[in-house]
Amino acid sequence: MKTEEAKKNLFQHLKREINNTIVLDAMERVPRHLFVPNSSIESAYSDIPLPIGEGQTISQPFIVALMTQALDLKGTEKVLEVGTGCGYQTAILAELSNRVISVERITKLAERAKTTLDQLGYKNIEFHLALQTIGWPEEAPYNAIMVTAGAPHVPPELLAQLAEGGKMVIPIGTRYQQDLIKLVKQKNDIITHNLGACRFVPLIGQGAWTTDW
Repeated sequence: MKTEEAKKNLFQHLKREINNTIVLDAMERVPRHLFVPNSSIESAYSDIPLPIGEGQTISQPFIVALMTQALDLKGTEKVLEVGTGCGYQTAILAELSNRVISVERITKLAERAKTTLDQLGYKNIEFHLALQTIGWPEEAPYNAIMVTAGAPHVPPELLAQLAEGGKMVIPIGTRYQQDLIKLVKQKNDIITHNLGACRFVPLIGQGAWTTDW
């Protein structure tokens, strides 16, 4: 009962901040408490990030909603997610798009996320362990790209994987503080929008940070 009440309160709060009801409905369908460690279940529906092990976190629900809303998914897209983490954001992308290619560099997290998402019945997610090049060029171009870790700048490797007219959401800044940036690729031009301050773990790989410390 406590979990249900907390979930109700969370979505009442989010509905005051986020105007995309399709995104919020998708988030309500995804049981966030199944993606956090047992020690954090009581906080699963608080609007805060939570540790998921391996030095990583599950993002604050408001940030998840904001990033997802920015991609403006219609249900037909092929989406690249850079940073599977626990798989919570992956599930929401799978609810709202045709196909999700999700890449994670930490094997334990990738395996755990795949197990959870398989148990929940998702069939439109493809999982990969990260290679040296950020993203997954083999399946490019993508209609949308979501990056769930902070980079010092927009990696050219990811821009090259974004389709014409595609949208990308990525935290850009230092290792400890970033701005959430939305990019739209249009006619050899990149249109950017700053969605506000955020804080993510570092994006590691070619085109971003070389280490996570």
